[in-house]
Amino acid sequence: MSVLPGIVPLMINDLDSIDWASLGHAYGPGDDVPGWLRGMVSPDPDVREEAFSNFYGKALHQGSVYPSTVASLPFLFAMADDSETPDRGAVVALLLSIGREVIDAEEIYAVICGPDGEESAIYPDTANLMRERADSFVSYACDPDQPVRRAAIEGLGLFLDDAKRAVALLQGRLEAEDGATERALVVRTMADLVLRLPAAAAPARRWFDALVDSGATDPDTRLAALVHRARCAPQSVDDRTVPTAIRLLRQVTPLPRPEDDLASTGPCACDAEPESDPDVPGYITAAFADLERHGRVHAPTTSLLTAFHEALGARIDDRVALLTEQLHSPDPGTRYDAIDMARRLITSWRGDHSGLVRLVADCLLPHDSYTSAAAAAALEKMAALAEPAREALAAYVTAHLTEHRPDAWASPHSVLRRAHQHAVVALAGLGDERALPSLLIALDTGTDAWRAVPAAGHLPQATAELTPRLIRRLADANDSPDQPGFVFTALTMALSRLGDPAAVPALTDAIQAAVQHQQWHTAEPILKALASFGPRAASALEAVRPLTEATSTSLRTAALSAVWELERRPETVVPLLDGLLESRGNTDAIDLVGRIGAPAAPLVPRLRQILNEQAEENARNELNDAAVLNIGNAWTLVHTASALWDVVGDSEADIVVAALLNAWKDNDSTACKVLACLDRMGQAARPALPRIHTALAQPHRGDDRWSHAVANDLEIERICRSLVARL
Repeated sequence: MSVLPGIVPLMINDLDSIDWASLGHAYGPGDDVPGWLRGMVSPDPDVREEAFSNFYGKALHQGSVYPSTVASLPFLFAMADDSETPDRGAVVALLLSIGREVIDAEEIYAVICGPDGEESAIYPDTANLMRERADSFVSYACDPDQPVRRAAIEGLGLFLDDAKRAVALLQGRLEAEDGATERALVVRTMADLVLRLPAAAAPARRWFDALVDSGATDPDTRLAALVHRARCAPQSVDDRTVPTAIRLLRQVTPLPRPEDDLASTGPCACDAEPESDPDVPGYITAAFADLERHGRVHAPTTSLLTAFHEALGARIDDRVALLTEQLHSPDPGTRYDAIDMARRLITSWRGDHSGLVRLVADCLLPHDSYTSAAAAAALEKMAALAEPAREALAAYVTAHLTEHRPDAWASPHSVLRRAHQHAVVALAGLGDERALPSLLIALDTGTDAWRAVPAAGHLPQATAELTPRLIRRLADANDSPDQPGFVFTALTMALSRLGDPAAVPALTDAIQAAVQHQQWHTAEPILKALASFGPRAASALEAVRPLTEATSTSLRTAALSAVWELERRPETVVPLLDGLLESRGNTDAIDLVGRIGAPAAPLVPRLRQILNEQAEENARNELNDAAVLNIGNAWTLVHTASALWDVVGDSEADIVVAALLNAWKDNDSTACKVLACLDRMGQAARPALPRIHTALAQPHRGDDRWSHAVANDLEIERICRSLVARL
């Protein structure tokens, strides 16, 4: 039987004519695919909801398309065509989801290997089938049922290959629709069409221009046209674009009413969020709550403005002007959703964003904990860039402690508690001791201590108060050997950053407990913490040394690194290092060679061998058009080159600089590590100056999804400026 049955008018009663088992459905014989489809036409709305959920969750799992998914298409189209089908809009939306997935992926997954080992062209073949049924979406887009029309409009931009016809149909839909949601969708789909079919660009551009300039068109549609023109025609953005957008935004933004506030006055408003289950660890509850909040939209213009910021890209002044308007909006939802947009700009693009940081800090509102929590969380992610908000954060935290309760960190009002905790952590990240009282409450009571522990490491001036509390929490963790590894990692990192040698006995006890319970995943962070104390932790040698013979390579490496730092005897460590270097990906062992320096000279031939092997592999990857593999290899390259310099110095300068620059070229994420070595090299790093100048001129900070990205980029800028000044 064909894996891709023709899209013909089959009916739901024909489901049993398909041999579903032969399609290799990925979820096993217990999944009754025909049952899902039959459930979609059930008169019971609960059955229909479950059927759609099953289809999305299994037959379209994470967007993947299976033969059974494709075999369902004739029946889905039959349901969509039948005016008696309940929830026809949901059926059309499901068809659109399948079509969008296969069209987005048809080039990437032109050929895939199926579970039986046979090659399949399921994605491009299914995309072609959806195009063959493009007229169905034309019909659905004109349907009298609004949910059907709304679900079908996007299909006019996805499945029609005749650009002229698609443009005309979309223009007609805008004239026919009077709903704001449908009109905005038509405008967005026109831009999507242009991005897919460049032949549509000229007529679409004229249409966008006419809509933007038309005084007779509603401001919502004009704003949508302006934004989506910028998306598909970036060259159309000029000095008038953002001011025009701001004027239109003011026209479409609703004036606030008291009942529209995101939070009413008073701490009782903070009960809007459900309390966490005491049996579920707080960090897990918080992670799921963050995911849920991430998907919330509080203003109808949010998705449009998000797209506008993406289209404006590096036009930072325009984006700041737009965000300033958003953050000053009279609509609380618009202000709320602007907070994270501002955070993304500040953490992603270099420049002086102090004014924008202060605007985010202005959202720390005593009467609105919901918005304050978002602002505080954004400032926390900005790390050192939040400096202009220091006093606002301190004032907000202090007000909680004086006006609400001294233990606001553990407030019974969930949203106020979350807002206070984020503000405290952001303040601690700036090294401000005014965060200390709340951190002590957290460490003393255990309330959300998982959030306070990493923040404590930023306050070395409060070591005398923090270290004993962290030691007690470490002892408690030792008594519960089932604790996840990150608990130990956070505690040991905090103790390491505080640097109080009073922690050494507790860390020694912790490593002994880890060995006793064979908790090797907790042993490594403890060993690294002990190593950070250097010879001041020499009393732990007896507990550490046996682990240099552990089975795990990573554990042996961590133990050997600790032994080196604690007693600094190369004759003890270097002979054991040779075996650890057999795995060239063991960058911790390579780094240890560098830290030992000249006494590790017997290991230089192995370092050169790793460099040569890496260079040869990278050359093969580029020759075979697989250079993407070099991204991962770059880390080994930069660690090895750095170690080689630290051991032999000037005699290998040319080789080291070349290797560092190659690694940097292949993987920009290595920049901080590369520059750290170049900084140590001094004048020998002069050949890298052009690349250093390029890095310093780069306006983009990089991937803002990672919490350490800002700190890394600030360090990159610092080292680059230092090298330029010296070289």
